[in-house]
Amino acid sequence: MIGFADVPEGFRSGFACFVGRPNAGKSTLTNALIGQKIAITSSRPQTTRHAIRGILHRADAQLVVVDTPGLHKPRTLLGSRLNDVVRETWAEVDVIGFCVPADQPVGRGDEFIVNELRSVAGRTPVLGVVTKTDKTQPDQVAERLTQMAALMEFAEVVPCSAVEGFQVDLLADLLVARLPEGPPLYPDGELTDEPEETLVAELIREAALEGVRDELPHSIAVVIEEMAPREGRHPKADPMLDIQANIYVERSSQKGIVIGKGGERLRQVGSDSRRQIEALLGTKVFLDLHVKIAKDWQRDPRQLRKLGF
Repeated sequence: MIGFADVPEGFRSGFACFVGRPNAGKSTLTNALIGQKIAITSSRPQTTRHAIRGILHRADAQLVVVDTPGLHKPRTLLGSRLNDVVRETWAEVDVIGFCVPADQPVGRGDEFIVNELRSVAGRTPVLGVVTKTDKTQPDQVAERLTQMAALMEFAEVVPCSAVEGFQVDLLADLLVARLPEGPPLYPDGELTDEPEETLVAELIREAALEGVRDELPHSIAVVIEEMAPREGRHPKADPMLDIQANIYVERSSQKGIVIGKGGERLRQVGSDSRRQIEALLGTKVFLDLHVKIAKDWQRDPRQLRKLGF
């Protein structure tokens, strides 16, 4: 870690967050800025359910990027709580990036968010970020930039592509320029302050969503019941981590969808998520998955607390 005495003159550190409607590319952009996957992604809206913090280390700055759930008109208690997470986050950061995807026109959902952002724009700079430029043509990007400029007066407006890396470094520069001067907030090399259990649960949920997005995109929750090193391993054997996790759905019909015929779907979820977890943790993993029903958990305060919301 950089000692306080060793901090270069003019070093900046602080927090930025990305906000936008669901599926605006916030998580993919967060991962691109950090240089490693710390937030799960999906083509389905409302994948993110926590304010995930990723840490970008530079010689001149430390930027903590907070990826937030998509702000939306809630239909469940879960949706309301996710919106609360967004508002609490942008009230505490040093700079905000408002994301609009280049391949979709600016709409009422974007206008709704901008109207709320105006309440903090006086004290917190807001950058307009046009994401997913790789998915569209230059004239559509130009049209989106024009629409963004009409929404409100942004501190900067920048188009970028997290997939191709287009102007991601420029976006980092623009965010860093608006951070206060100060020492690093996290040890050098630390990429996130999220507990490992949270990241593991998210990777399992991402794998579980992969084949069932249309049937039950929002009904899946994952809880890590146990995560501990395998005892009794031979001294020369590679270490192994035992992970037991429960995948919760809301109805018995959904349980069948997640398990699949003969358990085939659940085995695929285990295989896909185990590969990602081993890459994240750097150790072999034995993953024990169970699918359980928590009836209408998105609308039940008691169930939401149990599932960590």
